[in-house]
This record gives sequence, C-alpha cells and structure tokens, in this order.
Amino acid sequence: MPVSAQTRINGVLYGASLEKEILDAIVAILMASKLVKRGAPVNTLDRSLLLKRTDVSLSAFSFLFAEILSYSQNRSLGVQDLEKRLSEFGYRVGIRTLELLWFREKQGKRETKVLQTLYFIHSNLWKYLFGKQADSLEKSTENEDEYMISDNEPNITKYISIPKEFSSLNCGAFIAGIVEAVLDGCQFPSRVTAHSTATEVFPLRTTILIKFDKSVLNREGNLK
Repeated sequence: MPVSAQTRINGVLYGASLEKEILDAIVAILMASKLVKRGAPVNTLDRSLLLKRTDVSLSAFSFLFAEILSYSQNRSLGVQDLEKRLSEFGYRVGIRTLELLWFREKQGKRETKVLQTLYFIHSNLWKYLFGKQADSLEKSTENEDEYMISDNEPNITKYISIPKEFSSLNCGAFIAGIVEAVLDGCQFPSRVTAHSTATEVFPLRTTILIKFDKSVLNREGNLK
C-alpha cells in the first residue's frame, strides 16, 4: 500500500521534469511574500526581496508535499531510500531559503558560533517556513557534538497518513534536509536526521537530531 495523503493528482506520474516543477513550486510557496488572487498577473522578478513574507496556504503546500512523497516513493527501494530522497528535496529548499533570509534578516551577515546559528534555525528559520518557532532546542547530555530541535506539530505531516508497512517512515526527513542545508551554508557541516518522538499529547512530535562535524567543535573551542 502506498503512502497516502488527502491530496493527490489522480496517482498519475508525469515524468522526470515533475521533480523540478514541484520543487520550484514548493520553494515559491515557502518564500512567497503574499498570496495572489487567481488570475492576477505576477512577475517574481518584480517583487522586492525586502518584502516581509506573510502567511501562505497550508493546503497548497500540503498538496505539493503529498506529490513529492508519492513521486519519491515510486522511485525508492525502501523506507531509508525514501527518507534520503525527502532529505535531498529539503536540502535544495534550505539552500535557497538561507540565501533569502541572510539578505532580509541578517543583511548578509552569518553567525559564527554554534548556539547562535541553532537559535537562528530554531526561531527565524522555523517561523519563516512554518509560521512558528520550534518547540524546543536542546543539547545532548551524552554527546557534546549533538543538538536536538523538536517540533510538537510539524505542519508538513498534518495531512499525511502512513500505513503500517511504512511505520518507520518519518516525513520530517524533509525538514532535516532543510536544516542540514542551512548549517552547511553557514559553514557548520553536520549530519541531520529526523526522528519520531511522539507523546500522548503530541502524536506527530518530531525531533531533528544534529550531529556536528569534528571540525566545528574544534573551531568553536578556538573561539572561546
């Protein structure tokens, strides 16, 4: 049984070009400065990069994300391969988003310390993409190079239904890809993965686990 969602394009596959078209559409939605009424002419190049983004349609994003999930599943060998593909999609979105946020909110300046960068992701990035800050940012008590960002109710999984045979699938891999791209772009190489940390109150709770490269910790130590 395939991963299902409330929105699909009649289960039709449109060829290799669909991947780029869907990705471009998702990037456009996530970065939109406003929603435009149907029929209104829009020229992206005419929009100012300084315009602040307002709310965009969650249903539109869910529609496209459901297609990414369906498209990726039909080309995956298993759950791990599917999560890898979702992460790669997220990575491409993250790189583009970081460039825009740097210009709008940081005037081209980047953070130089781990905690500052993680706070930027936890607050600025999350609020920009998902309309709210992440629910928690924690440092691992076991490994010095690991941090965790948790979201109690990720927007991307609201309309996704996972069958039993795909019970280990975490669609948060898409978010993990975004975070990894942002960290790479900020010169903090790391390995980022998504894990389900469901509770009775928050059954969709997802934790993004960040494991920094040794070079990051060495550099951090030299800055102290």
